[in-house]
Amino acid sequence: MRETEWNETQLEEALESAVNHIIRLVSIPSPTGFTDQAIHYCAERFGMLGVSYKRTYKGGLQILIPGKSQKTRVLAAHVDTLGGMVREITDQGYLRLSALGGYAFQTVEGVYCKIHTLDGAVYTGTLVARHASTHVYKEVEERTPDTVVLRLDEKVQSKVDVEALGIAVGDFVSYDPRVVVTTSGYLKSRHLDDKASVGILLSLVERTLANSIELPYSLCLLISTDEEIGYGGNSNIPEEAFEYVAVDMGAIGEGLTTTEHVVSICAKDSSGPYDYQLRKKLTHLAKTHQIPHAVDLYPYYSSDASAARRAGYDLATGLIGPGIDSSHAYERTHRDAISATLRLLWQYIQSV
Repeated sequence: MRETEWNETQLEEALESAVNHIIRLVSIPSPTGFTDQAIHYCAERFGMLGVSYKRTYKGGLQILIPGKSQKTRVLAAHVDTLGGMVREITDQGYLRLSALGGYAFQTVEGVYCKIHTLDGAVYTGTLVARHASTHVYKEVEERTPDTVVLRLDEKVQSKVDVEALGIAVGDFVSYDPRVVVTTSGYLKSRHLDDKASVGILLSLVERTLANSIELPYSLCLLISTDEEIGYGGNSNIPEEAFEYVAVDMGAIGEGLTTTEHVVSICAKDSSGPYDYQLRKKLTHLAKTHQIPHAVDLYPYYSSDASAARRAGYDLATGLIGPGIDSSHAYERTHRDAISATLRLLWQYIQSV
């Protein structure tokens, strides 16, 4: 099978579609455990494309696209994001949170929030340091789950006042993404991990169907809902699956080569090395098609593919994704990285 290339117009259309999906997705609250709205958005879009999908009991999505062979490749991404859950209502009417996902509390100080109650009410607030004012407090406190509190935008001065609103321990708290697209091509937003990849997969399927491409292998897309807490796409994997590529962010930092302008190919993370032959194939495709890319190791990272391996599936696994700066904080990527990831996935799903 000869792999098809996108012309400039097709690539631009795919890129614009991905960016638009990303903007919509990051604006939908979906901390781990509270992902129904984001999954509904994805299901609605895949349904409009006429592809077969099902909701899983874990709350995610499984999408199947038949190819020439029943042997199946899996692409996985996740819609769950960082967030919080109310763990305590203080006597002064503040909320203390339990973190959902791994992040330092100094990275969320000042973030606007929404509190989602069990009866469907939504309240707003801000995460603030308990001792924030230098006019009052001489010493600056370390930012921890105890010293950073949620200040409600309501007239509350006590625990009783807060409870009267219907807010309770166990309510989910989502963080405002503050999404911005700059004229220079940057996307600034929380939750680009991993909604950037979900937007890319939506665009990839759109373009595959628009081009009437018959894939050499069947394709299964898994949209998972609990990757941020370590489970991820560890179920609903077809028996015919032989390769599994997690599409997730490429981290950026000292000692790493990934930037906001490339697709990252991960050689190893905290779960160990990814499949050598699959990484070799992905790297070869990137080089052959002159796709900007970088290979890196992430010592404190794990992915949907890591979860599948730990669950005992017999699969060759890989990990790629757009380079994203300041992961698990106020993140940023560039259209270049989204484009490079789209192009590599396009070539990969067509390859034999």
